[in-house]
Amino acid sequence: MIDDFDEVLARARTGSGDAFTLLYEDLARPVAAYLRSKGVPDVEDVTSEVFLAVFTGLGRFSGGQAQFRSWVFTIAHRRVVDGWRRGGRTPAQVPYDVQDDTRTAASAETDALAGLGTDRALALLATLTDEQREVLVLRVVADLTVEEVAEVVGRRPGAVKALQRRGLASLRRLLESEGVPL
Repeated sequence: MIDDFDEVLARARTGSGDAFTLLYEDLARPVAAYLRSKGVPDVEDVTSEVFLAVFTGLGRFSGGQAQFRSWVFTIAHRRVVDGWRRGGRTPAQVPYDVQDDTRTAASAETDALAGLGTDRALALLATLTDEQREVLVLRVVADLTVEEVAEVVGRRPGAVKALQRRGLASLRRLLESEGVPL
């Protein structure tokens, strides 16, 4: 997170390269991790496209740091959807890379997934509906709030909460049926 976000944003709008760099460095890794989790084949290229759209659209953006983060992930989500439409196929599963996770403290979900192993986590996520998987990936990997996820996926916060709750319940039932203690 950027401490003086409003000032950095104002400088970026006037063309400051240092301000652009701060904005990019704050979100590039989480955006790349999100794109990787969605099976984007050329993560670096699409990440560049996302930030090109961000930097060219700064004049139209209004809001604080949380809204900026949501806006960036909305652009990333749209690039993923555009790629699916162009490719006309379901995205390939890509392993989660802990080096792309920039959170300072691991979440309970991250600890649980780490205990299960990446391959097992991907297999479990594959049992969910596309919508449930999308919500859980945005909540856990991208570390977005319910409201931010709602904005990214174009749903109401209540629908996002319901998808998250149903997805986690489905995972819990599956793990319990396999005798995994929770």
